[in-house]
Amino acid sequence: MKEFWSSRIRDMVPYTPGEQPKDRTFIKLNTNENPYPPAPWALEAAKQAVGEGLRLYPDPEAGQLRAALAAYHGVKAEQIFVGNGSDEVLAFCFQGLFDPARAICFPDISYSFYPVYAGLFGIPYREIPLREDFNIPVEEFLGNNGGVILPNPNAPTGIALPLAEVERLAAGNPTAAVVVDEAYVDFGTESALSLLDRYPNLLVVRTMSKSRSLAGMRVGYAVGSPNLIAALNCVKNSFNSYTLDRIALAAAQGSVEDEAYFQENRRRIMDTREKTAAALEELGFRVCPSQANFLFVSHPERGGKELLDTLRAQGILVRWWGKPRIEDYLRITIGTEEEMEQLIQVLRQTLGRDKAQK
Repeated sequence: MKEFWSSRIRDMVPYTPGEQPKDRTFIKLNTNENPYPPAPWALEAAKQAVGEGLRLYPDPEAGQLRAALAAYHGVKAEQIFVGNGSDEVLAFCFQGLFDPARAICFPDISYSFYPVYAGLFGIPYREIPLREDFNIPVEEFLGNNGGVILPNPNAPTGIALPLAEVERLAAGNPTAAVVVDEAYVDFGTESALSLLDRYPNLLVVRTMSKSRSLAGMRVGYAVGSPNLIAALNCVKNSFNSYTLDRIALAAAQGSVEDEAYFQENRRRIMDTREKTAAALEELGFRVCPSQANFLFVSHPERGGKELLDTLRAQGILVRWWGKPRIEDYLRITIGTEEEMEQLIQVLRQTLGRDKAQK
C-alpha cells in the first residue's frame, strides 16, 4: 500500500544496509567497520564537545574541520566540503554535478547505492561490466558521458585502479565531473588527490567511517576544485545547512590531528588482511587482490549463500548479494586478529567436514 506516495519513489527499490544485529552477539564482518576504537584524540575531543555549547547550532561551514583537512591534504579550505557521512556527500554529487539530460556511468559490480541515487534524482545511467577478473575497463568510461562515478578501490571487489588509470578517466571526460569514491583508499591505494591541480572536473570523496573508526559519527568529505565544492554547498544549503553536529565536528578534527594512531591502526588492518588472505587461499578460496579493509572471496565447493548461512549459524556475519556474476562470492570485513582466526577456524572445520563426508 503506497497511498499518498510520490510517483517518483513509488517503484523505487531503496538501498539495503548491512545487518546490524540486535538479538545476539556476533563477530561482525559484514559492514566494513573498523575493529579498533577511534583515535584517543578523537574521543577526547568528543567528550570536550559535550556541554552547555550543545544548545547552540554547530558551525554550518565546519570551518575548523575544513581547515584541519585542508592542512592535512595540502589544499585550500575552499577545496574541502564536509557532510554527514560520505553517503550524503555522494548524494549531493548526484544532485549537484550530474545532469538529468546526460547519462552517467559506473561499474556494474560496485557500490549499490549508485543506482539508487540515480533513480531518486532522475539521473540516467549506464552500468559498464567489469572484466572477467573484476578489473574496471577504463576505456569503456571514456567519451561523451554525463559524468563518471566509481569507488577506488572498488567495492565489493577491493581491486584498485592505478593512479595513471584514474588520470585517464579524468582526462577522457573533460566536459563532465569524475567522482572518485575513496572510502577505502587508506588501506593501500594511491589517492587521486595529487591529480586535482590538473583536472578541475575531478572530485575525490572520503569517509571517516572506515580507516578512522568514526562510523557512528557520520563524517564524510570531498576534495576538489572550488567550483565543484561550490556546487555541493549549493545543494547542502538548499537542503540542510547544519549537516554535522558539534560532537561529530570535534571528533573528526581530533582524528585528523592524531596521525600516529591513524597510521598504526591502518597498518594493523592491512597486516591482518594479508594474513587472512593467505589462510583463505590455503583453504581453496579464490581471493580477489584487495587494497581495502575487506576481502572478496569464493570457494569452488560451496555456494555463497550456503557459506553465508553456515557462518551466521556459527556467530559470524559476512556480506552476500546474490547478484549475477557474484552470487558465489562473500565480502568479508577485516576484523581483529582474533576474529579472523575464529573465521578461519570455522571455515576449516566446515570444509573439513565436507571432505570427510565424500
